[in-house]
Amino acid sequence: MINFNGRLKPDNELLFNSTNRAFKYGDALFETLKVVNGKILYTESHYFRLMASMRMLRMEISMGLTLEFFESEVLKTVEANELIDARVRLTVYRKDGGLYTPNSNKVNYSIEAKELKVEIKQTYEVELYKDFYLNSGLLSTLKTTNKITNVLASIFASENNYNNCILLNEKKNVVEAINGNIFIISNGVIKTPPISDGCVKGIVRSKLLDYFDRTKEYTCEEISISPFDIQKAEEVFVTNVIVGIQPVTNYRKKVFKTEISEGIINKVLPNLV
Repeated sequence: MINFNGRLKPDNELLFNSTNRAFKYGDALFETLKVVNGKILYTESHYFRLMASMRMLRMEISMGLTLEFFESEVLKTVEANELIDARVRLTVYRKDGGLYTPNSNKVNYSIEAKELKVEIKQTYEVELYKDFYLNSGLLSTLKTTNKITNVLASIFASENNYNNCILLNEKKNVVEAINGNIFIISNGVIKTPPISDGCVKGIVRSKLLDYFDRTKEYTCEEISISPFDIQKAEEVFVTNVIVGIQPVTNYRKKVFKTEISEGIINKVLPNLV
């Protein structure tokens, strides 16, 4: 079942027509949420990121779109699909009509829930994707439905038997992986690209940075990273809400250690709230 503006509909029912702005212009945002034992992880972080992104894109936020409404609609969809653990996608898009200039800034939403499947791979190889670049700047930090670079990088990874690809910006700095933020560890210092380089404001990324800052257990820096820095790193890991932390084991001829990454998985990840 799919939740379409609060109404539950069968998966195979037609929801959109040719005037849909997400289809025509990529005029949409999405959140990928993880539900475990009937609870949404990082509910407030997802909600406030969505609200901030909607404001940036000049989408109208109705008075009824509260945190409580957001949570209840997601869980309603999970329950309707008879799931306890779920991967959920919530998409918000401007209402139909208009050309580049929309007829309205009001929004529709849809929520999909699928069975949650999580696997941290023991061998995880990445490669640079250099055919196209992400743009540095604020728009790239939003989770919009305009993800064609990620799609093409995913095809490249699949065709060449890589688990993931590292995406670069127009300055040839590392931005992120296809499906998450990237961290490297060099000389005991954890580093991740700054938002200004164009990476998505990932939930786990933000939680880790906050934890590192509060506890001082690890030294962490937001700093521009070059492809050469990846080559020199001792460890590399990718973060997203679904998997949490995925250590990278191989990049070209480099084999990475995973001790610190695994320590963060076991010690830090359970404490991120």
